[in-house]
Amino acid sequence: MQYNFSNFKNDLKKVEEFLSKEYTQLNTGRASPLVLDGINVEVYGAFQPIKNVASVNIEDAKTLRVAPWDKTQIKSIEKAIMAANIGLSVATDESGIRVIFPQLTQETRQNLVKVLKERLENSRITVRKERERVWDEVQSLEKEGKLTEDERFRAKDDLQKVIDETNNNLEAIFEKKEKEVLG
Repeated sequence: MQYNFSNFKNDLKKVEEFLSKEYTQLNTGRASPLVLDGINVEVYGAFQPIKNVASVNIEDAKTLRVAPWDKTQIKSIEKAIMAANIGLSVATDESGIRVIFPQLTQETRQNLVKVLKERLENSRITVRKERERVWDEVQSLEKEGKLTEDERFRAKDDLQKVIDETNNNLEAIFEKKEKEVLG
C-alpha cells in the first residue's frame, strides 16, 4: 500500500491560494478593487463586504470609484474604508466615493516588502506543520503494519518532493509580488 498524498496536496494548494489572496489585498500603489475585498461595511445592522453593497470600478491608475446602490450608505462605506487603515485616501461626492491610492515612497515599498516576506514565512510555517502531520501519519501507518519500511522511505521522498514544489510555488508568488511592489 502506498500513502495517498491527494488530501495533503489539496491542503498545500489552499496555502498557495491563501498567500495569493493575502498579497492581492495589499496596497501596491496601483488601483485594484481587490484591496477593498477584506473590508466589511455595516449596512442595516449587518456587516457586508463592500462588493455586496456597491459597485467598485477602476477610474484611473491611482483611483477607484465606489458607487453604493443605496446612496444613504456612502458615509458608512467611507467610515469602513478609513477604519481599515490600509493607507488609502477617500474623497466623497454626491454619487459615491473616490478611493485614491497614494504614490509609494521608497521607504513604504521597503516596508511593504517586509510585510510580503512576513506573510511568505507564515505560509511556510503552515506548510511545515502540514508536513509534520503527514509524516507522523506515515510513521503511525508503518507501526500499525499498514506500510512497509520501503514504502515509508518512498513516502518520505514523495513528501519532500511535494514540499519542495510547494515552497518553489510560494517563492514564485512572493517574487512576482515583490517585483510589482519595487517597480
